[in-house]
Amino acid sequence: MSSLSYVTPSTDSPWETYLSQVDRVVPYLGSLARWAETLKRPKRALIVDIPIEMDDGTVRHFEGFRVQHNLSRGPGKGGVRYHPDVTLEEVMALSAWMTVKTAAVNLPYGGAKGGIRVDPKHLSLKELEKLTRRYTSEIGLIIGPQQDIPAPDVNTNAQIMAWMMDTYSMNVGATATGVVTGKPIHLGGSLGRVKATGRGVFVTGREAARRIGLNLDGARVAVQGFGNVGSAAAELFVQAGAKLVAVQDHTGTIVNRNGMDMASLMQTLHDRGGVGDYGQAERIDNESFWDVDCDILIPAALEGQLTSDRANRIKAKLVLEGANGPTLPHADEVLRDRGVLVVPDVICNAGGVTVSYFEWVQDFSSFFWSEDEINVRLDKIMVDALKKIWDTAERHNISLRTATFAVACERILMARQERGLYP
Repeated sequence: MSSLSYVTPSTDSPWETYLSQVDRVVPYLGSLARWAETLKRPKRALIVDIPIEMDDGTVRHFEGFRVQHNLSRGPGKGGVRYHPDVTLEEVMALSAWMTVKTAAVNLPYGGAKGGIRVDPKHLSLKELEKLTRRYTSEIGLIIGPQQDIPAPDVNTNAQIMAWMMDTYSMNVGATATGVVTGKPIHLGGSLGRVKATGRGVFVTGREAARRIGLNLDGARVAVQGFGNVGSAAAELFVQAGAKLVAVQDHTGTIVNRNGMDMASLMQTLHDRGGVGDYGQAERIDNESFWDVDCDILIPAALEGQLTSDRANRIKAKLVLEGANGPTLPHADEVLRDRGVLVVPDVICNAGGVTVSYFEWVQDFSSFFWSEDEINVRLDKIMVDALKKIWDTAERHNISLRTATFAVACERILMARQERGLYP
């Protein structure tokens, strides 16, 4: 259990899930294992109060966080989420997974993450802007183009990144486009960024399917969570000949065993804000989603969704983790015993941070690439990273998750060792 005084350990919490993943990788770190404790402690955790005046004249206070887990390999990188259930412990875990993720695809970053405890659906656009600007000012002490670069995450988008960039720029007295990624194109955003995470899920899924002899043509795909990640991945799988047979989002769960029409499904998503009312599919209860006949399961919602009970019930041969931390540790063991291949979040959904890296590089040079160039570079990085991880898994006879941690943690701890301890 965690030895940090400010964490209240619970078995299935995101932080405890992360710690158990670190413990599993220690035997494969060789002499670097002496630095392993580095991975179990965030470098810096900032908690801020965010007071804003609401439209009705009242003043409300919101809790905000920014955690920098490890900066040994470069500046912090990680999203900001707006969600009523955000906690320090969750943000710590997400920042730690970012450390592993950036190292797994060999980007020159460390891991960071931010969040505000708020349901943005209950705020007006003006209140949302005030909240974002005050939060940015409060964490402005520790963010910056070469310190820590936020990005969109759950319930945040390009507009929120634009407000963050503008606020930071006003405070430093110069336009600093590189302080955030996932910005609008007109403000130094990158082509291909919005669909990058879903594209990464597809590319790693395609490679994994090829290696286990699963033909994508006619393969049945089930997706939990139909935001940027889930919908983009689904579109690419359908283009490759797969059938989308089940979707679950916050508005409900729908099934069509013959496959859904992506154009009309995306139209429903756009018009209704969810897929629950889609007319060309049968609506089922949410728990039954885990019993649907499918070949590929993509959990792309929130963490902690695949419990050991659900892992025993799923029919898929391949699980692609579009979300961060969707599979609990006991469920990992169940899936391995059942012969289900899991492509873990720390490589599977790394497409987003990879194109964020491209955006950051483009902002520094003020020279921008075409979408085709970005997709070619993204695909190459994802394929090369998965190949190294796959080889590591086969060499040690370990899961892809432990192999990803082995590759990533070796890079992180090698950097830690070579930098030494200051002073």
